[in-house]
Amino acid sequence: MTSLISLAILGIVAGALGKLIMPGKDPGGWFITMLLGIGGAVVGGFVGGLINKGAAKSDGLIPSLSSVIFAVIGVLILLAAYRFYLSKKHGGGKS
Repeated sequence: MTSLISLAILGIVAGALGKLIMPGKDPGGWFITMLLGIGGAVVGGFVGGLINKGAAKSDGLIPSLSSVIFAVIGVLILLAAYRFYLSKKHGGGKS
C-alpha cells in the first residue's frame, strides 16, 4: 500500500515537472499529464532498475532523487509519444 501511495506521489510530481519542462497545450491538460506522470514513474523506475540495481528505490513515502530523475525522464518520453500520437491522429496538425 505504501509503495502505491509513493508511486502516485512520485507520478504527480514527475508529471508536473514534465509539464514545466515540455509546456504546451495537451488535450486533457494537467490531469492527463499527471496520469502520464504515474506511467512515467513506472517506466522510469523499471529503466532505472535495469541500469543500476537499486537506483530507483525509495525509503518509505519519500522517493530518492534518482527515482524522481528517472520518473521525469519517463514522463518526458511518454508525453512526447502522446503528443506525437495525437498529431498523427489529427492529420499532423498541432494539438
